[in-house]
Amino acid sequence: MAKSKFEYVKQFETEDRLLPNCWIVVRIDGKGFHRFSEQHNYIKPNDDRALDLMSKAAETVMEEFKDIVLGYGQSDEYSFVFKKSTNVYNRRASKLATNVVSLFASSFVYFWPRYFGTQMMQYPPAFDSRTVIYPTDKNLRDYLSWRQADCHINNLYNTCFWKLIQEKGLTPAQSQERLKGTMSSDKNELLYKEFEINYNNLSALHRKGTIIIRTPKQDQENGDLDILKLQLTPSGSSTARGGLSSRSPRPMTGGARRVGDVSAILMFTGI
Repeated sequence: MAKSKFEYVKQFETEDRLLPNCWIVVRIDGKGFHRFSEQHNYIKPNDDRALDLMSKAAETVMEEFKDIVLGYGQSDEYSFVFKKSTNVYNRRASKLATNVVSLFASSFVYFWPRYFGTQMMQYPPAFDSRTVIYPTDKNLRDYLSWRQADCHINNLYNTCFWKLIQEKGLTPAQSQERLKGTMSSDKNELLYKEFEINYNNLSALHRKGTIIIRTPKQDQENGDLDILKLQLTPSGSSTARGGLSSRSPRPMTGGARRVGDVSAILMFTGI
């Protein structure tokens, strides 16, 4: 950039370089997606088309930013974990947050027809983002466990809420009143007694969310990633994903794979 007498204005820019040797998490979240889901006729309580689209957008982000070692998504949010040693954009929080969220949002729109076919998008979606650092592995584990607990709580409530509406004929207000003050055990009992549903048998993707992990290629040198080399079995197609397979493990090379249990995958990755 050529120097000029106006260059002094750069002094007003805020220094937002993140601390070194810390996990960096960029979390994106849909803005006003309650309205967006209604306007686009999302299937309730879970629309696999929308969840698969979110994961495709997340994979696109991970393909662009090689220092992301793990992504976790549920509902209309995704968290991206950058390795501790990353120096992308000199670790500037604003650059990381804006570049990740802009690529995610554009990918969401770009891949929309692949998952929703001829259903036109009624208006542009928006996502916000934030950047947070976690100095210890325990902090990162607790953060991801927090997001997965949020997934469980919301999905259990929404499953009951929509069952009461769709199968018992309650209005949204009546369904909300019916569930007011209930505990998780109450909701599980409601599903089992009134709908013959064992909540634990529902899709792990809906109950636990989606994890996308990056696994090193076999010829990659040790220590290039901040996670241990893995030997896991992919969970399979998007319609069947959601848990670790019990089959004999085989090495996974390159790319990203989806599984559904934060605690299990963090144990395997050593995070």
